[in-house]
Amino acid sequence: MKRALLSIIALLLVYAGLSNQAFAHESQPGLLKFTQQDSSRYAVTWRAPTYYGKAHPASLQLPANWKTLGHPTTRQLSDSVLHQRIVEIDTPSIHGSVIRLPGLEATITDVLVRVEFIDGTKSSIIMKPDEPWITIEGPRSTWQVAWDYTVLGVEHILSGIDHLLFVLALLLIVKGMRPLLITITSFTLAHSITLAAATLGWLWVPGPPVEAVIALSILFLASELVKINRGQQSLTANYPWLVAFTFGLLHGFGFAGALGQVGLPNNEIPLALLMFNVGVELGQLLFVVVMLVLIKVLHKIRDRWPPWVYQLPAYGIGCIAAFWFVERVSGF
Repeated sequence: MKRALLSIIALLLVYAGLSNQAFAHESQPGLLKFTQQDSSRYAVTWRAPTYYGKAHPASLQLPANWKTLGHPTTRQLSDSVLHQRIVEIDTPSIHGSVIRLPGLEATITDVLVRVEFIDGTKSSIIMKPDEPWITIEGPRSTWQVAWDYTVLGVEHILSGIDHLLFVLALLLIVKGMRPLLITITSFTLAHSITLAAATLGWLWVPGPPVEAVIALSILFLASELVKINRGQQSLTANYPWLVAFTFGLLHGFGFAGALGQVGLPNNEIPLALLMFNVGVELGQLLFVVVMLVLIKVLHKIRDRWPPWVYQLPAYGIGCIAAFWFVERVSGF
């Protein structure tokens, strides 16, 4: 019964994946950075992530009394567009200045706004699509930095359909609460290791191949689910913790890619990294809890589901994973 109910939920997520084919990429955060050069000049960098294969719709709007010196530059990167300029302000301080990103409200993109002052102090805050503006303030407290990166981690995992499909496939395969807890813990431990290693610069793997292999990991679980439905032997069914740990290492590089886009505040690296990872885990835990609640709800709606319901999720998950794999490989 559990697998039948989870199958219905899997179909809903597969539909979401098909409806937003590039959704796993479009949740990548943006970065807006202000670096003080002297008492009145700042270097401004706006890294706008690619949005559904096109230029990001948000545009940078600086205060009217800021003067751009020279000519702004634009550089196309593999996954974003880098806009840079030097500005001069006519006020004693940048504090209190309002920065806007018109068009951000029509997206799902969070933007980390960071200010680096000439005396070495730093300030960061996250701009949300529902409030596409921020007021620059002084350095934020430790708790504020911790909260920002926790929220960033939660939102990243919950907006990543590919990571959620992987976790859901594990829920479909693993039987019993204890094996499930061990499997999820293995996945968590693995991607925490590579997230930290990649973010701190100890390991480096190119982003596009990682994203392609993540899609391949989902396709592998889909094929394992087909075997289980046919009554055949399955590596994942026998050793779910091992499979979860192995592929968790790859998913950790994927998480690190998102965090790498916005970077870590130099004076708060351990805290920001820890809280981003905590946010990812909280989001993952929330997803699992919601799935278990939906199981109970669907159980009350109907006691028995037709046999074909068991088969559709494996093929649905496999199809969307195969599509992602081809799409990501072709984008190398």
